[in-house]
Amino acid sequence: MFTFALFNLKGGVGKTASCVNFAYLAAKDGYKTLLWDIDPQGATSFYYKVKPKQKVAMKDLVGKDAELADSIMATEYENLDIIPADITAKAHDVMIDEMQASKKRLATVLKQLKNDYDFVFIDCPPGLSSLAENIFNAADVVLMPIIPTTLSVRTYNMVKDFFKEKNIDNKKMTCFFTMTDLRRTMHNEVMEELYKDKRFFENYIPYLSDVEKMGVHKAPLEEFARSSYAAQCYRDLWEEIKEGVL
Repeated sequence: MFTFALFNLKGGVGKTASCVNFAYLAAKDGYKTLLWDIDPQGATSFYYKVKPKQKVAMKDLVGKDAELADSIMATEYENLDIIPADITAKAHDVMIDEMQASKKRLATVLKQLKNDYDFVFIDCPPGLSSLAENIFNAADVVLMPIIPTTLSVRTYNMVKDFFKEKNIDNKKMTCFFTMTDLRRTMHNEVMEELYKDKRFFENYIPYLSDVEKMGVHKAPLEEFARSSYAAQCYRDLWEEIKEGVL
């Protein structure tokens, strides 16, 4: 089982759209795939039209005696299951409390699934916290979507510093550009500079309206715009990511 964490320090960078599309493409490739929506905004769950089972408490998901099986739900797509987000403030507080107890808690919980899934994708909340540290320790790869702007470079460096501060293997940190507009001089300059860091995949996701339409259709791009350039960009990027981990 290989675990990807989709993370960025800030919101609005295309993290959830990427998580939704990568998980769908992995499942379409025939891999048994789980998508865990940890972001309290619950956008990934919204895209897949899934709500959490009311009987599952957050402590049952991440507590010391956690059992994930009861929280996993099927999506309408073959090979793709989901643990939907609990969007209550109390649930998020419980998760933070549990993560403070052990920086390896999430990794321990995920071990329950090692024989059940080929890929796990975690849609992470923004921010650097005990929860982020747990996610980074649990993931095999931390995938960061980066908009090529000056502010994004700053947040990118802050995450690198966090990895160093917490003694997390920085080889896990890999990135790709998203919401990219090559007509902008700044985007070209930032991409040229950051590609030197050897953490970025060559393929990138342009700023395209079809990605925004995912919220209207409540579906991955392949389901409503398979022939679009946006869908092709995600397919190309997924193939590059997959080649790097398999």
